[in-house]
Amino acid sequence: MTDLTSHPWFFCGIGGSGMLPLALILRGAGAEVAGSDRSRDQGRTPEKFVWLESLGFALHPQDGSGIVSADQTLVASAAVEDTVPEMVRAKALDCPRMSRAELLATLFNAAGSRIAIGGTSGKSTVTGMAGWIMDQAGRDPTIMNGAVMKNYAAPDAPFASARVGTGGVFVSEVDESDGSIALYRPTVAVLGNVSLDHKSMAELRDLFGDFLGRADVAAINLDDPEVAALAPRAKAVVSFGIESAEAMIGVVPGSIIEGPTSLSATIEDRRDGSHHLLALLVPGRHNLANSLAALSACCAASIPLSTAVHALGSFVGLARRFDVVGTSRSNITVIDDFGHNPDKVAATLKTLKTHPGRVIALFQPHGYGPLRQMGAELAQTFARELGPGDLTLLCDPVYFGGTVDQSEGSERIVRLISEAGGKAEYSPSREDCATRIIELARPGDRIVIMGARDDTLSMFARELLGRLG
Repeated sequence: MTDLTSHPWFFCGIGGSGMLPLALILRGAGAEVAGSDRSRDQGRTPEKFVWLESLGFALHPQDGSGIVSADQTLVASAAVEDTVPEMVRAKALDCPRMSRAELLATLFNAAGSRIAIGGTSGKSTVTGMAGWIMDQAGRDPTIMNGAVMKNYAAPDAPFASARVGTGGVFVSEVDESDGSIALYRPTVAVLGNVSLDHKSMAELRDLFGDFLGRADVAAINLDDPEVAALAPRAKAVVSFGIESAEAMIGVVPGSIIEGPTSLSATIEDRRDGSHHLLALLVPGRHNLANSLAALSACCAASIPLSTAVHALGSFVGLARRFDVVGTSRSNITVIDDFGHNPDKVAATLKTLKTHPGRVIALFQPHGYGPLRQMGAELAQTFARELGPGDLTLLCDPVYFGGTVDQSEGSERIVRLISEAGGKAEYSPSREDCATRIIELARPGDRIVIMGARDDTLSMFARELLGRLG
């Protein structure tokens, strides 16, 4: 990593979920890192940027003033427009530029043992689980995550979305949405699911098939027909599944016990017939599937299954992944959740509906573009998973500026939910939705705040709990 730490770096959008952990990893390796962020300039989540400055990051307004030398490498996502001041200034100085994905792939591919977590949903949780297993097994991994890992969060590390290790192991989620998954050369490739999100199914099959083929070993989910169909692309396989009888690592039928905030099951290693009791501190069958993915990945990396299962018993989850904010004095529970595509939303709602109590779901779409692409499927998901006594509330999509087409918004989704037999309401502002929730909430309700790309949703959830008493 010497060549990466021998010159200064500048991150445009340093507070973003994909950028922050990379900045932390580079800084942890000894590099000089500065950055800017539109959220900082707009006063959103100031505590995040105060923390970054306390770690030694030099932060600047997003006006180009932080680009001062041709020696700096500029890191920006592919979506950053060339008119952004940092882009203009870096071009004028002829600074080298890397995308977020290019930098991550460079760091990842340089490691001795490389575990890449792919799939449409659950990547961050599986990454957190696999990283924690590697940590507890003494492998001292570097972990790159798109979410805060609660096992590593502390008062002096509130945004712990990365861990910097020296054991030569790199565990990372990898993204298919921009095609950058093609850049990674994994030792172990994990594929949990394949479903419509950012690309067509034909494109996804090509990307994920190639991903499996580049790895020494692939951990694949036989419960997902799309994933199972890609298995022949892999050189070697460790298969897993809750339902599949052919899976190498599976679940003993009838052993699953679901609690409101936990889950247990007996894991069967069908390679040797051994059984292992898994006791999770996170709920939902989707987290059981995530656990099997992480267990299989670590087995493929030569960690004994018994060691891996034991480690998951102390995994406490990720921020904004079915994150129970608290319960009011009148027994109303508020949950903060990252659900934003049909699969993620369905997993959260299924977990909630496993237990009694009305569900009020506030959904803030993560952009106008995604809403156009997957809005119909989202509407079907809310209508299908919630009952006649439940309610979905939608506010306008999060919008941070730019030239995106805003002609189709949340009103359309509310109409589609109603047409599909569900119950939904629309209010333009999130604050109006909060007022409506306060008006409706009664003892025993579970209120889930859902959405992506907006760190202020967590603050909103905490404030809502406070208003509920």
